[in-house]
Amino acid sequence: MAMQEKDNKRTLLLIGLIIAMFFSALDGTIVGTAMPRIVGDLGGLSMMTWLTTGYMLTSTTVVPIAGKLADLLGRRVVYVTGLIIFMGASALCGMAHNMTELIIYRGIQGLGGGIMMPMAMIVIGDLFTGAQRAKFQGVFGGIYGLASVIGPQIGGWIVDAWNWKWVFYINLPVGIVATIFIALGLQGRKHTGPVNFDIAGMFTMIVGVVSLLLAMSLGGKDYDWNSWQIISMFAVAAIGLISFVIVETKAKEPILPMHLFKNRAFTSLNLIGFFMSIGMFGAIMFVPFFMQGIVGVSATASGTIMTPMMISMIVSSILGGQLVYKIGIKIQIVIGMLVMAGGFGLLTTMDVDTTKLAATSYMVVIGLGMGLVMPLLTLALQESFSKQELGVVTSSSQFFRSIGGTFGITVLGAVMNSRAGTALNDKLVPFLNTLPAQAGAMVKQFKAMIADNPEGLLQSLFSPAALKQIPSAMAEKLVPILRTSLMDSLHSVFLTGLAVIVVGALFTLLVPQIKLSDRKTGKKETQEEPQAAATN
Repeated sequence: MAMQEKDNKRTLLLIGLIIAMFFSALDGTIVGTAMPRIVGDLGGLSMMTWLTTGYMLTSTTVVPIAGKLADLLGRRVVYVTGLIIFMGASALCGMAHNMTELIIYRGIQGLGGGIMMPMAMIVIGDLFTGAQRAKFQGVFGGIYGLASVIGPQIGGWIVDAWNWKWVFYINLPVGIVATIFIALGLQGRKHTGPVNFDIAGMFTMIVGVVSLLLAMSLGGKDYDWNSWQIISMFAVAAIGLISFVIVETKAKEPILPMHLFKNRAFTSLNLIGFFMSIGMFGAIMFVPFFMQGIVGVSATASGTIMTPMMISMIVSSILGGQLVYKIGIKIQIVIGMLVMAGGFGLLTTMDVDTTKLAATSYMVVIGLGMGLVMPLLTLALQESFSKQELGVVTSSSQFFRSIGGTFGITVLGAVMNSRAGTALNDKLVPFLNTLPAQAGAMVKQFKAMIADNPEGLLQSLFSPAALKQIPSAMAEKLVPILRTSLMDSLHSVFLTGLAVIVVGALFTLLVPQIKLSDRKTGKKETQEEPQAAATN
């Protein structure tokens, strides 16, 4: 009877985890579709990017704190708290009267989302042995990918059928169901002694990470990289992070124990996740630019190119959960990173004659590599540490990947901007110099944009209205130059992404031998059982 009750609780918990993960992942993509309607209703077009940036700042920063609190206070209280914050903030987002309010509420929603992000993987780590974790983390990776694929479609349907507020309100009924299931399925923690909160660690981490993310998000766009605002943010970030390291070496219950970095598995796996995320955002962010600006497909058609990548990631994530038991963690990570690198190599071959089918197939290759690697990074970390440190090491994996994604957007965007300036100087300036004196004002404007905002000049390729304003005789020569300049810029982005993925692949050489726990006994597999063991 006790066993049946335990199985029932586990089933409830798994259903709750699936619902919670699906909708927290869905929230990341569903809002993008509603953005034009939100701006149309609330105004604040110039502040629109902060809807994403605000959520990213709070969610990324709170991830490692949530992992440590889960170790200290227990999984249930932390997970349910995250769900309640997420639901409450979702209700506030739906009731926002202006863009400023919505940004603030999205930041609060990010706190809940940042708590929820690592908790599913932490709980899976508690419930199952290594080989079972591989299977379930593959499934959960697939669910995350599925939510990313169908999010824009669901968001569009909700906005058309009701209005943008329901993009947020929909979280409430679903979140209540998930909260009930998780609260019933998860056991509470019995406190055995005093709980020491690392307040100084939390404060210095928040100061350091938020300042760093703000500098990376605003640099090169809102402010020049050498402006006092960005330099000050980087200085505060450095002071905050150095102080965090000092504080953590002395804290009784540090958020991120410094001794973890002495563990080769911890350092190498998180570095792999960091570099993989940089490259991953290179594909997700910049391939649609190529398809719209160079190949000339519509925004909708360029968006559908991403769908096969996510589907292939789902498939390989699920299959990888089974495959790792046969070939081992280290070998599978190496294979996945090399497959991703191969996909980026294919992206560098794209040109004006590239078809939508070819671009889609290249994205499928990248998705296959991502699916083989992503679930294993968390799994391998969980297998390398004791249950007492499970929360902090699991959340660290999510944290370093989130930071990597932010770096990816910033670094690859800077590469694109820099290469665009060089390409336009080499290709466009000679053409502008041949124009008659009557075009002097326009030539001066173009040259100023090449110097200060080359990306802005290339943006005209994505605006049919802007292209129509250029005289047809001039457009015949100007547009091909802009396209080849954009192509050169994106080739540099993809080459940089390839290099970053290769660096990440090299770190797999540092990953130690990690064996999965036996499916039934929970004991580590031994070297003498090569057929059944996940040795490497």
